[in-house]
Amino acid sequence: MKRIASVALVFTLLGGATHAHHSREMFDVTRNITYRGAVKAYRWQNPHSSIVVTVGANAKDRSTVGTWNIEASSLSIMTTGGWKQNTFKMGDPITVVAHPNKDGSKSVLLFYVIMPDGKRLYRAAHRYPGEVDH
Repeated sequence: MKRIASVALVFTLLGGATHAHHSREMFDVTRNITYRGAVKAYRWQNPHSSIVVTVGANAKDRSTVGTWNIEASSLSIMTTGGWKQNTFKMGDPITVVAHPNKDGSKSVLLFYVIMPDGKRLYRAAHRYPGEVDH
């Protein structure tokens, strides 16, 4: 019986860790910030893809200057949304709309990218409560 309780505890703890890993609670999904810069890295990977964007000192919105880690979604979700492994390469100009981190760090959550032709590529088809397209 003690062994069963131990196994149950391990699965409970692992389940909580998995849930916490996929939580978006650290991001303010009610706010959208636009980052206009250049792609420093495009990481096509699971569990979350990401784009590293550098915004230059001449940015209109001075609060966006710097290097930002833009967290995206899994490969399957992004592929369904029209993303590809070669959507971006280092140095490409980019416009990203993302949700800021509540702690003020430079790790933010991708909402969508505006492509040069005006098309939007979204992080995912679903929306979080409070997430509004502007």
